[in-house]
Amino acid sequence: MSTPTAKSPRPHRRPKKDPARMLAFTALRAVDERDAYANLILPSLLRKAEKNEGFERRDAAFATELVYGTLRMRGSYDAIIGACIDRPLSKVDANVLDVLSLGAHQLLGTRIPAHAAVSATVELARVVLGDGRAKFVNAVMRKISTQDLDTWLQQVAPPYEEDAEDHLAVMHSHPRWVVAALWDSLGVWQPEHCGRTAMSELLAADNARPAVTLVARPGRSTAQELRDSLPAEDTAPGRWSPYAVQLVEGGEPGLVEAVRENRAGVQDEGSQLVASALAAAPLEGRDGLWLDACAGPGGKAALLAALASQRAAVLVASESQPHRAALVAKALDGNPGPYAVITADGLHPAWRPGAFDRVLVDVPCSGLGALRRRPESRWRRRPEDVAHFGPLQRGLLTSAIEATRPGGVVGYATCSPHLAETRTVVQDVLRGRDDLEWIDARPLLPGVPGLGEGPDVQLWPHLHGTDAMYLALLRRKG
Repeated sequence: MSTPTAKSPRPHRRPKKDPARMLAFTALRAVDERDAYANLILPSLLRKAEKNEGFERRDAAFATELVYGTLRMRGSYDAIIGACIDRPLSKVDANVLDVLSLGAHQLLGTRIPAHAAVSATVELARVVLGDGRAKFVNAVMRKISTQDLDTWLQQVAPPYEEDAEDHLAVMHSHPRWVVAALWDSLGVWQPEHCGRTAMSELLAADNARPAVTLVARPGRSTAQELRDSLPAEDTAPGRWSPYAVQLVEGGEPGLVEAVRENRAGVQDEGSQLVASALAAAPLEGRDGLWLDACAGPGGKAALLAALASQRAAVLVASESQPHRAALVAKALDGNPGPYAVITADGLHPAWRPGAFDRVLVDVPCSGLGALRRRPESRWRRRPEDVAHFGPLQRGLLTSAIEATRPGGVVGYATCSPHLAETRTVVQDVLRGRDDLEWIDARPLLPGVPGLGEGPDVQLWPHLHGTDAMYLALLRRKG
């Protein structure tokens, strides 16, 4: 009779590193630990990874989707993860939570089969967390995989009838205070269309991947040239701006010769409309000297410079931060007409009062109008940030007015629809002054619907497909 032998333990297998998932995890940690912006850190990580043998274009696309998708839906995923664990999220290690968020996105926001998403996430956990915590990740991932996203959201979101703002915040992955602020603004600008459906559409638009839009700089390139540079199926005409060309998925700006030569660039259509409206605003008298008072990083300045050159006008582009002024100079490089880029603080002008015929002041703001492009911003901003920007915005607008000659035009713009950063700022600055006339900006955005009752305008991602840009135009009385 033979003696039974003990079963040999399974040999330890070293976890495999998936390059795309590792890169996505590294990017999320940089966003969390160093307050990095995904649109800045991700390109540098991708450039470094592309030098490695075996890292392919599809890996770069997958890593990009993981990072942006996870950041956009982090609020919803946190609620779902919280329902699958026996402790508060605040007690979960940040590294573990990032791995779980990446895994949740693969399960709930992509077409990756559930077994593959669970397996790959556990493998990532083994690499970056160790085998012990990988078991916890495995258990949570298996719970998440039992239901799809819609079912989970209906389960974890409070009923709409009990708390409408909190319901929408969980369903559409926005902080509650942001939902409230956007709803207040939408109620002012679209009072007949600001109910539950419209708010859901607005928040969903914030979570949609924005189209890449090119701008043809007048006198240097045309929209048709940009479209002819790529296969017809890779482009579509802009919706509102005559200078715009949209790239459908797969279109590469770097393949367009005019972009490589700086005769065109990448710019949201809302920004193009702001610059072109200021250039088209009627004024009294001469029209030879323009100012972009907050020019960094240079997109609007480049379009304004091109438009100014066609009228023999000169643009002065001012930026207070030297590194951003360098970006402005790069954006304007090659402009056929004269221009100047200076490093100067708009609150302490380097120019004499009344020097300019047209002035654009695109003020620093909370950025709530560009959440599609910077999804991490929604989790960093706080209500007090809006109040913090207020004095700066009022000061910059006042300075821009003083820089404008009688008969000239000032454009106040901001990439935020928050009322405290838009109309309220303009009303506060105008209060007690009788030397300014509020110009109706709507006719200067021809063909664009849903601009409200004027005279200022607010663009919306769900209505116009643009960032939520605001514009007010003021003429200084002569």
